[in-house]
Amino acid sequence: MKNALKFYKDFPKEGIVFVDIIPLLQDKKIFAQLIEEIGNRLTAPNIAAPEARGFLFSAPLMLAKEEVQSIIPIRKSGKLPYNEGDLCDVEIEKEYGSDHLFYRLSDIAAAKADGDEIHISILDDLLATGGTAEGIAQSMMEQRIIKDGKEYKVVIDEFIFLVELDFLKGAERLEKIAPVKSIIHL
Repeated sequence: MKNALKFYKDFPKEGIVFVDIIPLLQDKKIFAQLIEEIGNRLTAPNIAAPEARGFLFSAPLMLAKEEVQSIIPIRKSGKLPYNEGDLCDVEIEKEYGSDHLFYRLSDIAAAKADGDEIHISILDDLLATGGTAEGIAQSMMEQRIIKDGKEYKVVIDEFIFLVELDFLKGAERLEKIAPVKSIIHL
């Protein structure tokens, strides 16, 4: 899988080496192996998936792993329809600037619960500094979800990444919240 990755210097800005995971989608054998590897690391029945690459790898898990019950989409501004009071705004710090992502409380409420908790795995393509995953996790853990008149606490079980840039030490930042389970280390 590591050999399939492509690298682009100075993208999206000078000084950044962009790791392109698209080749992992272009080879059926590699993609199947990758979905199996993600499934082996996954323990929660619910997956929070930032767009767009998180979607690409979380959706097949609904079919490949019986325990996966729901996906909580995390989108960029203007991409997620919502009702009043349903949308949560997460400000994130990325290695090349800040941004905002959004998720709906109703998507978490639709997720499978265990006792008084909703367990979630955060799945994304690349772990660099950890700012995106940390922002999402902290925001979700602050929520108290009301479902059928009962209150639920959100628990992040783990972070799963296709690729981790070890030298940026993002895992150290995230492991204060939950274990980090990366498939490819660079």
